Amino acid sequence: MDDRETTTPAPALELRGLRRTFGDKVAVDDMDLVVPAGSFYGVVGPNGAGKTTALSMAVGLLRPSAGVARVDGVDVWADPVEAKRRLGVLPDGLALPERLTGGELLTYWGRFRRMPRDVVAARSAELLRVLELEEAEQLGTLVGEYSTGMRKKIGLATALLHTPRVLVLDEPYEAVDPVSARVLTRILRRFTAAGGSVVVSSHVMSLVEQLCDRVAIVVRGRVEAAGTLDEVRAGAALEDRFVALVGEPEVREEELAWIAG
Repeated sequence: MDDRETTTPAPALELRGLRRTFGDKVAVDDMDLVVPAGSFYGVVGPNGAGKTTALSMAVGLLRPSAGVARVDGVDVWADPVEAKRRLGVLPDGLALPERLTGGELLTYWGRFRRMPRDVVAARSAELLRVLELEEAEQLGTLVGEYSTGMRKKIGLATALLHTPRVLVLDEPYEAVDPVSARVLTRILRRFTAAGGSVVVSSHVMSLVEQLCDRVAIVVRGRVEAAGTLDEVRAGAALEDRFVALVGEPEVREEELAWIAG
């Protein structure tokens, strides 16, 4: 019998008592969330539920009013440099340098992270090819001329370039065509198969059901349900479970009657 101790890997993402207020408004209300290492985790909730605010605090983009956020066991706010070495982020509404090509952006990003030039060049070329941005690069297309879907893809490329352990992606499939979506899915599944962890925020329930093995439903700044996909669904479709927790606004028969002519 082997008596050696087995070490449990730290959670990919851990939020404890995370809170954020804006004046009198509570956007995130003492949120607790644990994302196990190696999982493909979906975070869903209605508009204004606090998903983006919570994830912004989790990755070091917005300082919390209270609470702790850890990535791969590292406190994001106590040791931000080390935490961000382990983290790849695609935030909502990502601002990118408009006057660079995709390849120039990746080169700049890699050098900013002090990666070797040859490694940056090789990885950039491969990412541009796999993410179907190679032709735009050959044509000298600037990021400012990219479509929304292309901007999502180059944003994902910057998140992957330094081989992080954890990816946090806010609406990564938004405005991405079906063919490109399949490419993204293959990349993300390969990432988790290799031991990485992915956290995806999305409004599309069918997408979360297709991709994720675990899910959390966020309502009014708190996690109302979390666990494996089957645990959270509780025998129903995820959308039905979501509506049951969030509530569905009532529309009376006489309202908007004019839209039918």
